[in-house]
Amino acid sequence: MPDVLLIICCVVAFVVLALAGLYLLVYYSHPDDKNDAYLPKLTVISGFMLAGITVLMFPLDVANNEGYAGCAGYDTKFCGGMNMEGMWNALFWMIPMWVFLLIPFMTFYYEADDGMIMAGTSVNPEGKKQSKLCQALCYEFFVAAIALLFFGVAYAAMAETNIPVQEYQSPSYKDLRSGLVQGYGPPVVYTISPYDTINATFSKSDLTEMGSADAHWQQPLKSTGYKMTLTVGVSTFYGGLMAWVGWFLFCLFGGIGLAALPLDLILTYQHRPKHMDAQEFAEAQQSLRVRVNELVEVGELLKIKREERAQAGLTGGPLGRFSLDGDKRKAIREDQQSVTEFKQAVYLMEEDVQDFKDATSNYDNYNPLTPYIALLLGCVSTVISFFWFLHICIYVFPTPPLRPFLNAYFKWFDSWFPLFGVLSVAVFTSYLLVAALKGCFKFGIRFMFFQIHPMKPGKTYMSSFMFNIGLLLLCALPVVQFCQQAFAGYAANSNIRQMFGTQIQNLKFFGWWWRSKVFIYLFLIFFILATMYLCCKPKDKSADARLLRDRLRERSPGGAAASGSLKAEDGELT
Repeated sequence: MPDVLLIICCVVAFVVLALAGLYLLVYYSHPDDKNDAYLPKLTVISGFMLAGITVLMFPLDVANNEGYAGCAGYDTKFCGGMNMEGMWNALFWMIPMWVFLLIPFMTFYYEADDGMIMAGTSVNPEGKKQSKLCQALCYEFFVAAIALLFFGVAYAAMAETNIPVQEYQSPSYKDLRSGLVQGYGPPVVYTISPYDTINATFSKSDLTEMGSADAHWQQPLKSTGYKMTLTVGVSTFYGGLMAWVGWFLFCLFGGIGLAALPLDLILTYQHRPKHMDAQEFAEAQQSLRVRVNELVEVGELLKIKREERAQAGLTGGPLGRFSLDGDKRKAIREDQQSVTEFKQAVYLMEEDVQDFKDATSNYDNYNPLTPYIALLLGCVSTVISFFWFLHICIYVFPTPPLRPFLNAYFKWFDSWFPLFGVLSVAVFTSYLLVAALKGCFKFGIRFMFFQIHPMKPGKTYMSSFMFNIGLLLLCALPVVQFCQQAFAGYAANSNIRQMFGTQIQNLKFFGWWWRSKVFIYLFLIFFILATMYLCCKPKDKSADARLLRDRLRERSPGGAAASGSLKAEDGELT
């Protein structure tokens, strides 16, 4: 029978995740999406809950303790009684469905254009309305076909796991007693006094402590090692495959986020709004005016460039980058790079404008506790990041581990109250998922290799929500796999430890990556590099709007004339 306390914890966690997802959606969503995009919103909330449940399932599995041998029936007082294996298998199916079916389809549908906005222009001269549903289904069919082909071929070719087995064989008691084993006399025999009552309970105190003679009799043991080949279940294999795919994102973004999250929180306190005198106010206002004028001109040039590409037939929708036409691919790549730089510059300018308002017109409404809360969270996250770094170096990398470190801390906490250790595991596990999201944004805004999707209160569209939820889902299983390996001593009796640590870790092809700890080495390398880089350059730097403007003018012959009315000379407003 499932433990009542664990069931209560599950219900509370489910309700908290649902309320948190709804609150974040309301707090961050853009007013344009109000009373609209209900299905994408439902996908965002359910995806957020799925990512949270996946991460929190690990401490629940640890508390359930179902991997303990006594749970077979003879010692169930330490067992939670919940079917964690079935719950994990359900998650292994649900995560690919959200990542490759629901989120892409909702994104395509949300961003699909019915053509009516550009009706009568060169993009849609006839003013014909297009079906958003058909566009989304076409794109989703392409994504689903590739995902199904990839999953099917991978399972057919690499579903076998080679589990190492160590077999021990000793001489029989009869041979030892008769002296047939050369060099060994009769074995040591222990006796247990009979109980006075029939229903007496056996206790380990009834056994005699083993001595040197017992160690002597272990010497004739013969051990032989071999590998047992099994075919893993479909859900277990897909869980391992999704973890392997997600590790490429998590080792990069998680390593960067582990360094960036504490730093940005501390910088929030350091750059808190402060009173400005008249000269500082004028200089800040003039600088913002210059940047606004430059970005307005860049935006107009981007519109002109896009219309020219539409007239030349060099647009291809969300999948245009995979076009066979080289000119189309180049045009789309240049456009995406320009838009990414433009969005990065606009985002940082909006952040500076908000800081300017908080220090001037909005100073009386600014919450003075905000920077101090950020400082407190920054100090706590610094400690957690440092502990993760130490734990990886002390426990994860060495074989055998030098010290249990966090495993011993969790067990010590459990001696006070069992839930304290489990809650600590939940904090350390969830922290990694938040760090991965932070690392993705930090990497995108610093290097601009892909379009950034920042979460801004009241200014976040559903497409950005779904991008970030997809990233959380992709990183959730790598976080669980990393934690079950990092906390192997504490989570020895969890079901996920047996699934990831035995079946998935020894899969063909994929197993080598985990047994060799390739991803963990990369994770630590990115953390060290990001720490050094961010210490040298802690503040985000905006893309140069003037260089972007000049580059767009060179690509668009008519761009300079068309945007001449918007040009500002050295910061003067038009």
